[in-house]
Amino acid sequence: MFNPSKIVGLPVSRIDGPLKVSGTAPYAAEHYEPGMLHGAVVLSTIATGKIRNIDTSKAEAIPGVVKVYTHENRPSAAWWDSKWQDSVAPPGSPFRPLEKPHIQFDGQPVALVIAETFEAARDAASLVTVEYKAEVPETDLHSVYPKAYEPKKKRSGIQPPPKPRGEPEEAFAGAAHRISAEYVMEGEHHNPMEMFATTVLWENDKQLTVHDKTQGSQASRDYICNIFGLDPDDVIVKNAYVGGAFGQGLRPKHQLFLAVMASLDLKRSVKVEMSRQEMFALTWRPSSVQTVSLAADADGLLQSVMHHAVQATSRYEDYQEVVVNWSGLAYKCDNAKLTYELAQVDMSTPGDMRAPGAATGVLALESAMDELATEIGMDPLDLRVKNFIHFDQNGDKQLTSKALHACYREGAEAFGWKERTAAPRSMRDGHDLVGWGMATGFWEAGMAPAEAKVRYAIDGKVTVSAAATDIGTGTYTILAQLGAEAFDVPIDAVHVAIADSTLPTTGVEGGSWTAASTGSAVQIAAEAVKATLLDMAQDMENSPLEDAKPEEVVIRDGRLVLDVNSQVGIALSDILASKQLSSVEEPGKAGPDMLQMRTFVSYTHSAVFVEVKIDEQLGVIRITRVVSAIGAGRILNPKTARSQILGGIVMGIGMALHEESMIDHRTGRIMNHNFAEYHVPAHADIADLEVIFVEEHDDKASPIGVKGLGEIGIVGVAAAVANAIYHATGTRFRHFPITIDKILESELKRA
Repeated sequence: MFNPSKIVGLPVSRIDGPLKVSGTAPYAAEHYEPGMLHGAVVLSTIATGKIRNIDTSKAEAIPGVVKVYTHENRPSAAWWDSKWQDSVAPPGSPFRPLEKPHIQFDGQPVALVIAETFEAARDAASLVTVEYKAEVPETDLHSVYPKAYEPKKKRSGIQPPPKPRGEPEEAFAGAAHRISAEYVMEGEHHNPMEMFATTVLWENDKQLTVHDKTQGSQASRDYICNIFGLDPDDVIVKNAYVGGAFGQGLRPKHQLFLAVMASLDLKRSVKVEMSRQEMFALTWRPSSVQTVSLAADADGLLQSVMHHAVQATSRYEDYQEVVVNWSGLAYKCDNAKLTYELAQVDMSTPGDMRAPGAATGVLALESAMDELATEIGMDPLDLRVKNFIHFDQNGDKQLTSKALHACYREGAEAFGWKERTAAPRSMRDGHDLVGWGMATGFWEAGMAPAEAKVRYAIDGKVTVSAAATDIGTGTYTILAQLGAEAFDVPIDAVHVAIADSTLPTTGVEGGSWTAASTGSAVQIAAEAVKATLLDMAQDMENSPLEDAKPEEVVIRDGRLVLDVNSQVGIALSDILASKQLSSVEEPGKAGPDMLQMRTFVSYTHSAVFVEVKIDEQLGVIRITRVVSAIGAGRILNPKTARSQILGGIVMGIGMALHEESMIDHRTGRIMNHNFAEYHVPAHADIADLEVIFVEEHDDKASPIGVKGLGEIGIVGVAAAVANAIYHATGTRFRHFPITIDKILESELKRA
């Protein structure tokens, strides 16, 4: 269907860019109407226990305060857990704000102050006093590790570990080379620039327009309709612009419930925006302890792979990720044992954070592969190439494509890997120890059911509509590119309508499936429009397209023409005029091919190469170069795609060196719940990042040949950094993040 005047595949700047850089793109908290009320949340100061008494009298005395909600006066809501479970909820009992006096985690909302102004609400919230009966919290994963268990009920969409294959223990015991190591990763907390907020515009007792920070407008709509018994036709949820999410916005947050609750109760429009501290009571990448055991023969061929992981979860939900499965499909090995357990802590339920499961599991696997290469005396890249595999041993399925060899080759060449000297501490730059490390990345390239509509108007304007979300990944732009190319019009002739719950149904924006899913639905809808136009053209008298088939015609220069001869065709305006129409609109629907999935599975792949320089005396670590080679099928827009990988690399560096949720295990409280003390990579921490997209054709991963890019950029980065640090220092660090104190301690021991 695509025409010679290609725009798909070009590095088009984001069409929403001007609005964002000029500050005129309205986010969830930036909607207002006269008379709007404002809310401020009071947070618990214990991690577990019970509220003995809560005094709101001083808060209620503040001028402008309208009402203070607590568990004692909260309006009624749905009773059954099923009504509170959102579309991606794990098994368990979802958190219900202000329902009971019981405290389940640090920072739990215990009161909501509603006032005429934000300042009044904020000040009044500081005057709410709460008396607690605190209990002794368990927030240290190591202390609850012995209580780990296999979750009986699996999380929907999360593949449990496959059954063991071969004889992994026996093969491990008899192998020429063996390593077994434990890898610990502290929890990480999301810190997007835009904090969570909900603005509810109350119209009447039933009708609401809600502006919510979410990765799925329809998910938020269904959540509040289920809880409050509202008709979905009476509720509109919009999320036009989202200032960072990457998993944190997949599940509705408590400010959505609280804002809607107050609006319905007070019959007024209400806005509730979280503070930065509040954000730390939300989604977090769970802490984990992983043991990886690898064995190889004298030639470096893997003989045994065993990977066990324990992840933290809350007391009330069994949050689960795909952590260990990657070790069973990454490299060829006939003997594998993969096990996964949870351990409950007194914290909020963890949640998806960019490449959930893979970022964690591959960190351990790829660190262990580096250790095995050292044990064998083999180049780390050669070890991976030697154990390359062309199918998925976990499910015994073929791959739709795998360009990992090209990633290894092109990434290594761009990085200059062949110049690496093998011995640790053998490369220097003045006072700096230089280390080169690498790792492989994997992520599932899936599709979710998605619908879209495409309309072509007689004036040549194209409208693409779907409920999909753009969290900064470029969804607006790539959908506009697909629409522009389908109808051979400039991109500014395409209007993209997304991020509205009334639009055609899509899933939440997550899993790196939006481009493949919604993009395919747009293409299918565009093809349907073309087919309808052809039917109309063939009804016209003396139509030159009378015998043409849909696959034989394309749209060029405002005309429906034969693909092989553009001289034969009819102007689209004439076709529409023949039916007295000003436009034609058709739906499109895309989703995974269930029959194909019985035989094939699809993944994106990467090869990450990292250079670190470490001051031998000060222990300061600098990431001086990163090369990330990506195999992800067809690239719709190299500019937005590159941005995705750059963001993933930076987050991977954060995982390796910076990000750590510091908890006082005596109180169960998060101590660094702010930007000053929760460290994320800053500009000074990032140097030369190079992204390479290798050529990869895939006609099975999705109808448009696309594999998702949101997650693959982070997978393997932290391991590559850790491996580079080992190469620089000769010390293996297995506790993440690798902070300067750990480097200094190891260097002092060496001295």
